[in-house]
Amino acid sequence: MTDPRSVSEVDPTVADLIVAESNRQRQGIQLIASENFASRAVMEASGSVFTNKYAEGYPGRRYYEGCQVTDQIEQLAIDRAKELFSAEHANVQPHSGSQANMAAYFAVLEAGDTIMGMSLDHGGHLTHGSHVSFSGTLFNFLSYGLDPETETIDMDHVRQQAREHSPKMIVVGYSAYSRHLDYAAFREIADEVGALMLVDAAHFIGLVAGKALPNPMDFADIVTATTHKALRGSRGGLILSREEYAKAIDKAVFPGYQGGAIFSQIAGKAVAFGECMTPEYQEYAAQIIANAQTLAGTLQAGGLRVVSGGTDNHLMLLDLRSLDEELTGKEAAVILDEVGITLNRNAIPNDPRSPFVTSGLRIGTPSVTTCGMREGEMERLGELILRTLTQRDEAAVLKEVADGVAELVAAFPPYPADFPGHV
Repeated sequence: MTDPRSVSEVDPTVADLIVAESNRQRQGIQLIASENFASRAVMEASGSVFTNKYAEGYPGRRYYEGCQVTDQIEQLAIDRAKELFSAEHANVQPHSGSQANMAAYFAVLEAGDTIMGMSLDHGGHLTHGSHVSFSGTLFNFLSYGLDPETETIDMDHVRQQAREHSPKMIVVGYSAYSRHLDYAAFREIADEVGALMLVDAAHFIGLVAGKALPNPMDFADIVTATTHKALRGSRGGLILSREEYAKAIDKAVFPGYQGGAIFSQIAGKAVAFGECMTPEYQEYAAQIIANAQTLAGTLQAGGLRVVSGGTDNHLMLLDLRSLDEELTGKEAAVILDEVGITLNRNAIPNDPRSPFVTSGLRIGTPSVTTCGMREGEMERLGELILRTLTQRDEAAVLKEVADGVAELVAAFPPYPADFPGHV
């Protein structure tokens, strides 16, 4: 018989750390664009007895016995993902977005093939060709970026590079870009040069699920994503595709780049996909964007420059030099965290500072929207951020900001006070 004791009884040290993290999350305002608060149902599924089951393969095609129920939970997640995103095929096994991208690349390409992706310096992801990632090491990546005047994707440059280099794939997507993606234009360019089109929707797939942004499956051959972030599910990856790539993708995930799937996380994905199908989720997705636009407008009105002039999605990049040439992203992020506002430093386009220091901040609104905050709270939050950054040397002001943060958090907690893990 397994040990029936709780984690607090078996390992008080770990239990205390769980409580400490729970308290950290609920005692501050969380503005990291890649984070969110999963529902109790998602977390229960993610911590369920599916943790105990190991299996390789796919529903009905396993290399282990005892998969009758495991097949059902994975098939449910697959069916819900296909319905949610109007996809012909879905693979819910990737452990992360990066592994989803690796499997998708190798499903349809060979090492050394030429791929185009968004430059990390201009808002792309490590797996879009960075030299420190497998993507830049194993493939010949060409980077496209932003028009220096508009700070939006330079589609003329994308077309020019595609015509010149004939890539096998064009990757569309970002980790720090606040404007709409012109899927139709990317599709036209891909077709012109005979390239596949892959959309990395990790950051915004939740907004697609809530019908707040267009569905990239209407244009792409393959869509990769994560299932946390705005989608608000368990941590993991997802690959959607047209049927013609289904077998190659499944083979690339297993046995290509993973062994057994994490079925407790797949159970959490299934729950999250079900949550995404509700009217309440659609209202939440629309509110994420409304909150981001209100927060961006408030910060702009206070003199803080928002890269590209605003946002069409859940995030924004802030150029701190517009407030103070000496203020770095690293310093600003630390000061804000100290008053209870957690976000991350981020390079801005053509940033003269190193990626560890940066001249900018990245802000996202999924978490605060989950907590129930709306436009009025975003205006208040923007004011608190501006006061912190412009009066960061005044202890009395920082104390007032911290008190204001505490008031917002008390009014809009992520979980009830008696939620497991709280003190």
